[in-house]
Amino acid sequence: MDFRNDVLQVVSQPIAVDFVAWNGRAYTYTPDYLVRFHSHTRRRPMLIEVKPEENWRKNWREYLPKWKAALRHAKQEGWEFHIYDESRIRGQSLKNIQFLERYRNADYAQADLDEILRTVAFKGFASVGYLTALHFQGEEALGKSHVFHLIATRQLDCDITGGLCDSLEVVVAQ
Repeated sequence: MDFRNDVLQVVSQPIAVDFVAWNGRAYTYTPDYLVRFHSHTRRRPMLIEVKPEENWRKNWREYLPKWKAALRHAKQEGWEFHIYDESRIRGQSLKNIQFLERYRNADYAQADLDEILRTVAFKGFASVGYLTALHFQGEEALGKSHVFHLIATRQLDCDITGGLCDSLEVVVAQ
């Protein structure tokens, strides 16, 4: 969620919700995340619980009272409540985002970065391979690191669900 352009903020363990379990005892439940979106998206914040699929399938009856309490709280706040299994967050997208992190704080000549951005803006989109061949002839690995930096810093956007390869198409981020 942190990597999405429409996300303003992700807060870990944002609230505590009191609930009564099946056994009649009172407990406190802390959902995993609250995701807030930029106002121009008109999306309501999302309260999110993440569980391994085998865990929630096996124990859903036990979890139901706390999830109902979280849903009630979310509705009162004007939020949505979602339960995601870990497969939703532990895929290729996460691997790509983790890979790109190493390029986020790298130091590159601004003139080189601006040239790449101008090319993508002029063409509307461009592949990583095209950009590296055009701007870094003979030094394609260096060129890729520049492009990955621009993606990591959200100056370029791409389909993060696929491979980070020469055929990956990028656009100027909005």
